[in-house]
This record gives sequence, C-alpha cells and structure tokens, in this order.
Amino acid sequence: MAKSASRFVCRQCGHQTTGWLGRCPSCQTWDSLDPLLASAPSPSSSKLTKAKVTSLAEVPVKETTRLPTGINELDQVLGGGMAPGAAILLSGEPGVGKSTLLLAAAAGLAKNGQRLLYVTGEESAAQVRLRAERLGLNLKELYVLAETEVAAISEAALDGAWDVLAIDSIQTLKVAEIGSPAGSPSQIREAAGRLINLAKERGWPLWLVGHITKDGQIAGPKLLEHLVDTVLYFEGERDRPLRILRSFKNRFGSVNETGVFEMTGQGLGEVQNPSALFLAERPKEASGSAVAPILEGRRPLLMEIQALVSPSSLAMPRRQSLGVDSTRVSLLAAVLEKKARLKLYDRDIFVNVAGGAKITEPAADLAIVAALTSSWLDKALPSDLVVVGEVGLAGEARRAGRLGDRLKEAARLGFKKAYAPAGEIDGVKVKGLNLIGVTSVAELLADLFSLGRPRQTS
Repeated sequence: MAKSASRFVCRQCGHQTTGWLGRCPSCQTWDSLDPLLASAPSPSSSKLTKAKVTSLAEVPVKETTRLPTGINELDQVLGGGMAPGAAILLSGEPGVGKSTLLLAAAAGLAKNGQRLLYVTGEESAAQVRLRAERLGLNLKELYVLAETEVAAISEAALDGAWDVLAIDSIQTLKVAEIGSPAGSPSQIREAAGRLINLAKERGWPLWLVGHITKDGQIAGPKLLEHLVDTVLYFEGERDRPLRILRSFKNRFGSVNETGVFEMTGQGLGEVQNPSALFLAERPKEASGSAVAPILEGRRPLLMEIQALVSPSSLAMPRRQSLGVDSTRVSLLAAVLEKKARLKLYDRDIFVNVAGGAKITEPAADLAIVAALTSSWLDKALPSDLVVVGEVGLAGEARRAGRLGDRLKEAARLGFKKAYAPAGEIDGVKVKGLNLIGVTSVAELLADLFSLGRPRQTS
C-alpha cells in the first residue's frame, strides 16, 4: 500500500487522516485506511466559454416519462418509476435480497419490452443464472455481464441497445488509472462518477448496489451519496421473511414512501396488506399486547407491541427491547413509576415489536405504556383497541401527526376503539371507530385499567 498520499480514508466508515495508520481511530478497524488519490486528470479546453445567467422563469421544462419496473412497491418508492438518467443507490445488509430485487426488476422490465444489463462483480454469470432459475424467471430475457473493469463495462454498455444499467456492486469495480484496490474510496468515487456520467449522457436509469458498514452506513466516501439521485435502504432480518424498502434521498420523488416485501421460496413477493401481516399471529386475550398505528413514510401500518414485565432476581433488573429504542422504553418505564405509581424498579422489562419490524417514531409511546401496564397487571387489552400518541416526561399525551390516516387504517382492519391525544382529536371522525381523547398517561390507564382517578368526562 502506498503511504505517500497526503490523505487516507477508512474504507469502512469514511474517516480521513493526514497519515497512514494501522487502525482506524474512528471505527477501530485494522488495516482499513487507503490513500485518497486524485482522479485522473481530464483534458480541458484552452478557451473558456462565457457562462450565461438565466431566470428560472425562462428555463424550459421537459416532461419526464418514467420507466416502470413492473414491481408496484418499488415503483411507489421511486416516485412512479425510474426517471431517465437517474442514478439509484441500493444498499442493505448482505443477504437481505438486493440482487433478488434487481433481477425481479429486470424481469418486470423485460415483460414491457425493456432491456436491463445486469453487471455482476461479486458473482459469476453462472451463479446469477442459478438464482434466476430458482426465482422462475425467463432466462432469455435477462442479460448479464461478469466484469469489474469500468472501461470494459462502459464499452459493453455502449455496444448494446440497453434501457437500464445495473451494477452489483459498486465496491467491486475498479478504474485502471487509479492505483488503489477495488473498494477503496478513490476507486468508488471515480468508478461511480464515470458510470453516472455515462448513464446521464445516454438517458439510462443506473442502479448501483452498495455495501454497508457494520454500523449500518453505506461503505465508501460520503461523496457517493451526493453523486446519486436516489438512495434506497433495503432492510430486514435474515431469519424473518419481511423486507422494507425505504427512500432516504430522491431528487425525482418523495422520501416519505416505503415498500413492503416478503421473502419466499419463489423470491420477493409484494405485500399488499402489511398491517394484516404484522397482526396475523397476534394472540387473543393475552396480556402485554397493544396495537399502534405507525407511519412508515406516508403509509400507515398497524404494528403489535409486546411487553413482558416480570419479577427480577438481579440487583439491576434488565431493560431489553427489540424494534424500539431501549432508551425510550426506560424513559417510559420511569414515567409509569412517577405518574402511575407502578413499581417497576425491581422488575425485568422486555419490549418487542412483533414480526421483526422497527419503530422509530415516538407515536408508539402510549401503546408501549399500555402494553407495559397490561403485562404488569396481567390483564389483557381489548382485541379491537388501538393506542397512539407520544408521551412527554411530565406524563402528558402529545400529538402523533396525521391521526386521521392512522385511524382509517385501523378501522379498515376492523378495530372499533382508539385512544389518542385529546389535543389532536378535534375534527377527526372515522366511521365505525370510537375515538377517545386523553391528556395524560394517568387518564389512559384510568380508562383502561381503572388505575388512579378516572378521567373526567363532560
């Protein structure tokens, strides 16, 4: 490894140093610092052209015809399909299904007469064929190129009549003029830049599959995320079939869209009713179970929150959670101790979001509180009840946002009763759903379990 470069970048986390080190001071990974080399110089004209300033009102607007992939959930996240020349970065854990998703998109495009060139740098063409056969795809309509040299990929792409170009993955490509190994920040930056320029010149949508680091970030220089037009994260647990596609950047659409898929023996299947999937195995008349309407982007989903409160034999009782922030659970447990007089200091507390889903918004707070209290009392909540709202440190119930959309999803699935922050229910009416407003955790628990002073009603 050349150590004469002025700057070095960690290939795992992107941390930069002025000198080479054996261990990255940021992520503590050994032998991960690569020299950050300048891009190969490009010839420039000796004559400068005069730049012209234009009013936005005079800028011509071109109608953009999007190219659908044939996968509704994917097209929804993209904003209606792929825009011409759009560079799309798809990242996710190893084995989550990124390659499977791209092959399914290639098959969907082929049905509409479009051709996708699938460039594989990690697998052989034979391995890609085996996956396509396992998925039951038409092999004659799929085209693969096993290559890692950017120049060779560009030449092959220009020789064919392609509509879409897919690279799996960008970390395996290399540019001959760059001396660093494939996967280094310099190689990723240069390879991505050249392919993006080629795609925009030809009007091809470009897919770039990207690795992620151990802390969940996209590997390579941060510049890579700025170069592309769209950044997608494909999430899911290996041992669970559910997969969620999220958009974190989209120059051609909203970033508030999500796609839900299910991994089956025949590949990725679209989930048309994800709320029903999350609640399919919910136990009846079981304590510690509450349902919360959660927003995944712009889509409301009903998720089951499970809690287990049990006596602890440890000096420091355990506080563990899956799918929700453990710090948030500890905060809510403290609110219950202070405002509802629940003795939780000597209890183990476990909270789980059923189905392997993850909840990041605080609108699930009231549901977590209800589930914890239900488990502590060993008293089941009504099966047709949903609870939504944020909880403050004073025990007050705070607005969740887009309450009407959340409750409509609950009513659609047959729920009859809902608790929500009192300050948000004005003007919200959902047919078939009895909506009750509460101002605090104490009011909620008084109504549900007759704890403390009952809520005053007019």
